[in-house]
Amino acid sequence: MSNKDSNNKMHLVFDLGGVVFRLDKMIAIKRFKEIGVTQVEEFLDDYAQKGIFGDLEAGKLTAEQYRNELSRIVGKQLTMKQLKYAWTGYAAELYQRNFDALLRLRREGFPVALLSNTNPFMMRWVRSNEFDGNGHGIEYYFDRLYLSYEMRMMKPSPEIFQAMIDGEQTTPDNILFIDDSARNCEAAAALGIKTLNPDNGSDWRPAVFKAVGLD
Repeated sequence: MSNKDSNNKMHLVFDLGGVVFRLDKMIAIKRFKEIGVTQVEEFLDDYAQKGIFGDLEAGKLTAEQYRNELSRIVGKQLTMKQLKYAWTGYAAELYQRNFDALLRLRREGFPVALLSNTNPFMMRWVRSNEFDGNGHGIEYYFDRLYLSYEMRMMKPSPEIFQAMIDGEQTTPDNILFIDDSARNCEAAAALGIKTLNPDNGSDWRPAVFKAVGLD
């Protein structure tokens, strides 16, 4: 067990889209159409993408392979910059309250991790110092990141949750998983993980603080 487990602190594992920031699929769809991907609704979903979009998030395609294949589908060359612009349309609204809460949890000694179905285009922005508006990328707020395209597995598969449990070096019942997808929470709960299922963009702080015994 890690040193952090010696103080019996609960491990907190957050989803990215819908929890750290509010998701808006319609903005992403609008942006993809702007760059010429007219059939984008065939691929985009609120929680798990389809076709080559899903293959990107599952790590089956690299960013360059995805760019080439999508360019072939739409009949024109798409740039990495255009694709980053389109994908980051999902991030409709970021809340300072969430960033402050994550930092408070870490100051209080709680291990804080991220578990997300995501892709290199979104994460290029999320990991940059442009992300939070204060000069920090996502790693400023989390101890560990579990990312679908790097792990080559996706929520709600049991394998990704087991990999996260192993990475946290604790027991499932000592983890609180916060995700706006009921399906993902059900999959986590089946492995004994405690879950919280807030609505997309809602204020999860009171429920999380109560769960870990903070005012």
